[in-house]
Amino acid sequence: MAGGYLDDKWVQGGSNHDAYAIWHWYLMDVFVYFSHNLVTLPPPCWTNTAHRHGVKVLGTFITEGDDGIAVCHELLSTKESAQMYAKLLAELAANLGFDGWLLNMEVSLKPEQIPNLKEFVNHLSLTTHSSVPGSLVIWYDSVTINGDLSWQNELNELNKPFFDICDGIFTNYSWKEDYPRRSAAVAGDRKFDVYMGIDVFGRNTYGGGQWNTNVALDVIRKDDVSAAIFAPGWVYETKQEPDFETAQNRWWSLVEKSWGIERKYLRTLPFYTNFDQGRGYHISVDGDQVSDATWCNISSQGVQPLLEFVDSTANSIQLLVDLKQASYGGGGNITFKGSLERDAYFKKRIFQGEFILTELPIHFFYSVKSDNNSSLGLVLQFTNSLSNTISVLLTSHGMDHLPSGFSKVVPTIEHKGNAPGWVIHEGTIEMNGYILSEIHALCHRSNAPSNELRPKSRPFGPDHTVASSTDYFAVLGHITVKTSNYKPDFPVSTFWLVDGEYINWNSGPQDSRILSVKISWKLKDGKNFVFPHYNVYVEKIPKLADGNPSTTLEDVHEYLGVAHVNCFYVSELKVPPSISSLKFIIQVCGFDGTNQNLEECPYYQLEIKGL
Repeated sequence: MAGGYLDDKWVQGGSNHDAYAIWHWYLMDVFVYFSHNLVTLPPPCWTNTAHRHGVKVLGTFITEGDDGIAVCHELLSTKESAQMYAKLLAELAANLGFDGWLLNMEVSLKPEQIPNLKEFVNHLSLTTHSSVPGSLVIWYDSVTINGDLSWQNELNELNKPFFDICDGIFTNYSWKEDYPRRSAAVAGDRKFDVYMGIDVFGRNTYGGGQWNTNVALDVIRKDDVSAAIFAPGWVYETKQEPDFETAQNRWWSLVEKSWGIERKYLRTLPFYTNFDQGRGYHISVDGDQVSDATWCNISSQGVQPLLEFVDSTANSIQLLVDLKQASYGGGGNITFKGSLERDAYFKKRIFQGEFILTELPIHFFYSVKSDNNSSLGLVLQFTNSLSNTISVLLTSHGMDHLPSGFSKVVPTIEHKGNAPGWVIHEGTIEMNGYILSEIHALCHRSNAPSNELRPKSRPFGPDHTVASSTDYFAVLGHITVKTSNYKPDFPVSTFWLVDGEYINWNSGPQDSRILSVKISWKLKDGKNFVFPHYNVYVEKIPKLADGNPSTTLEDVHEYLGVAHVNCFYVSELKVPPSISSLKFIIQVCGFDGTNQNLEECPYYQLEIKGL
C-alpha cells in the first residue's frame, strides 16, 4: 500500500486517525506485507492483529533491476551461499514471529544459476517449516526454470519446478478465463496451492479489478483454485467515495459475496473484543476515556465483527463501527441508530464461531450505552451434532417479554460499573455438547410507558430536539465470553522487576524538563506469564514547599500508551518544575478484557534530581 512502511512503521503507534487499516480479516487466510525493498519485514502491528484473527503473515523477498541482478549474483553464486541466505530468512521469520515468505525473483537469470535458485527455494521451505510450524513459502510467477523473466499467468511446466518445492504459487495478473482451470489440472491434488493473482488497481487484470474485482473472484472460485488479491489499499490510495470506511466495507463485500466467510473467531475461550479498528479519536479503559488524542496502532485492533455491508436505506437500523462515538475499551464500538416501532425488533449477526461447549457454564458480558428507550441484547445461536439449532436471547428485564422466535430467554444481571452511562450486562448459559455458532445483536424498544420514551443520555438532532418515540440509538462497547472458572492471574506488583534505561533529560519551556526513557518489566521468578498487552500511565508527584513529595493530593494517572511487549519507550514527556518524581504504572491486561487495578500494578518510580 503506497510503498509500505507508512503509519505502520511506528511500533508504538502514531497520531494519524485516518491511517490505513484492514478489518475484514474473516475473508482471508494469508496476509502478505509487500514493498519494493529487498527484504520486507512485516511491521509488528500487522503480525499482531492478523494473528489475533487467525491469519498468517508473510514477508517479501524481492529482486528487481540492476540491484536485483547483483544480489542474485551473490545469492546464487554457490549452493552454500543459497543455503546460508535461506537460513537467515528463516531465522528472521522465526525470531520476529511471522509465518514465512513470498519470493519474487523479478530479474532474468543465467541457466547456470537455476540449480542454486532451486536450492535456495527448497532450503528456505525446509528451514522455515522446521522453525515456524504452519509456515508458508510462496513462489511468485516471474522467472522461469530457463532463467527468463517471463510471466506465465498460470501454473505450467515453466514454473512448476519451483511450485513443487514450496507451498504455492502466486500467479501474475494477466490470465485468461480458462487459466485457473488449466492451472488446477497441472497442480493436481495441490490445486488450492495455486493463487491466481488479481491486481485491484486493474492493471492487465481479468475483469478489470477495482469495483469489478468479484468478476475474477467468481471465475477462480468456479474453477476451485485459490485467489491472491494484490493492493486492496486501492480503496484508500484513490480516495474512493464517500469515505474510506464506507468504501472499504463496500469493496470487501464484493469478496464476501463471491467467496464466503473463511474465519470463524469463536474457537477458544476466553473470547473478548472491544471492536477497536486500531485507529481513532480517543482511548477508553473500562468505559472511562483516558485520552482524547487522535491515534493509530493496528496492534490494538480488537477482534473485528462480521458486519455485512448493506445499502444505507435497506434497514430501519444502521450499524457501523463509529470511531467518534463513546468506547468502552480502546477506540471502537458498534453503533446502532435508526428507528424502530415499539413492538418490533432488529437482529443482525456480528460473529460466527465453532466453540464446543462443555459442562462448565459460560458467562457472557457485554457493555451498552443507550437512550433510555433503546434496548440492546445478544442472540446466541447453538447447534448440536444432529444439526438442531437453538436460539437463546440474552436481554435486560425490559425485553424479557420477547420469547417469540427464541428457544430460551435469559435475563441479564445489570452492573452500572464505574463509568457513567455504561451498563454491563451479565448472563450465564449451560449448553453442554452444543457448538456456539453465531452471535447476533438484537435492537428493541424498551417496554416502557409512552410518557417515559424520552432520551436522557443523548440528545437527537442538530438542535437537540426531543426524539420521536421511534428513534433508536445504542452503542455496544465490548463482548466477553468465558467459562465460569476462568479468572485472570495478575501477579502483584512485588512479583515484578521494573527498570528504566536510556534516561535523557532536556530543558523545556517555563523551567520544565523534557524526559525520554525506556521502561521494561519482567517477573522476578523468571516465569513467562503471557498477557495480550499493557496500558502505561504516569503519575506526576508534586513536591511540597519543604521539597518533600506530596502524599495528600489525589492521584492523577496520565495515560501514555499501550505496549504489546514487556517494554515501552516514553518520548519527550513534559515535566513541570513543581514535580518531584514520576511514577510509571504498568497496567496488566487479561485475555478476557479485564485490567489489573492500578493500585496493584507494577511501577517504576523516577526521582527528578538537579532541578
